[in-house]
Amino acid sequence: MSDVFVDNSTDFIFLGLSMFHTWHWSVFVIVLVMYILTITGNIIIITITSTNVHLHRPMYFFISNLSFIEMLYTSVTIPKILVLLTGNNKYISFRNCITQFYFFFALGSIECFLLSVMSYDRYCAVCKPLHYQLIMSGPVCRNLVLACWTMGFSTNLIPTFIIANLKFCSRNIQHFFCDLSPLLQLSCQNTNKLQTLNFLTASLIVLVSFTFTLGSYVRIILTISTIPSFTGKFKAFSTCASHLAVVLIFFGAVAFVYVRPRASTDFELNKVVSAVYIVVTPIVNPLIYSFRNKDVKMAIKKLFFRAIS
Repeated sequence: MSDVFVDNSTDFIFLGLSMFHTWHWSVFVIVLVMYILTITGNIIIITITSTNVHLHRPMYFFISNLSFIEMLYTSVTIPKILVLLTGNNKYISFRNCITQFYFFFALGSIECFLLSVMSYDRYCAVCKPLHYQLIMSGPVCRNLVLACWTMGFSTNLIPTFIIANLKFCSRNIQHFFCDLSPLLQLSCQNTNKLQTLNFLTASLIVLVSFTFTLGSYVRIILTISTIPSFTGKFKAFSTCASHLAVVLIFFGAVAFVYVRPRASTDFELNKVVSAVYIVVTPIVNPLIYSFRNKDVKMAIKKLFFRAIS
């Protein structure tokens, strides 16, 4: 570590993409294409769910909110990653780094909470079909989404404030965005209490959300098992399979990196796992959530023919 104190007027330097030095343009094209597809796919989902009256249902309301969150979530990090891959600018200001850190974790937390809400929606649809419309009414859905946003932004305020007031002895970040572990490694101070706080915060957000989601699916599976016909079982489970796939990918990757009592120093492995939920998952979600859905396919066809007519 350098003895030079890094204050809020000093730029940090990202060193996390040095491994791609010889073929950075190839990675740039891949990441750019995936980012464009992510934004385009989620815009399509938001458009059709808001304009097609047949999709004005709780499930699609939550999916459109998830799409909006993932557009913001990827936009917090990927544009800067693309700049890094060009090799033109590896710097980020202290304030921008802390801002990126806050919004990255806030939006990630909102997604955790929203995935839990979506599991509850599927539980109500499968286990309480006669009362589904009453339970998941419009005001209830809006309030649930508002609660996700409120909790996501509020739970990350204190950890971000503490990190913003740390003293840093180096400005070289061994990552491609302002993540928790690389920032703590740069601190001159003892960060044990902060690591414990972040562990508890991550555990509260990730483990509680995942446990609630898992509990919903246990109830769903038990209910589906009582359906006498195979066709009925398949139809009931098909409404949940896409959501369950997204949950396992997202929560698995996030828990691996952040639900640890101490910040991980295995930066290379963390970078690979981070790429999963920053670049891969957002582009996979529209595909497995919506574009394989018959109602969504019909809505996209109508939107396409309306656009060319």
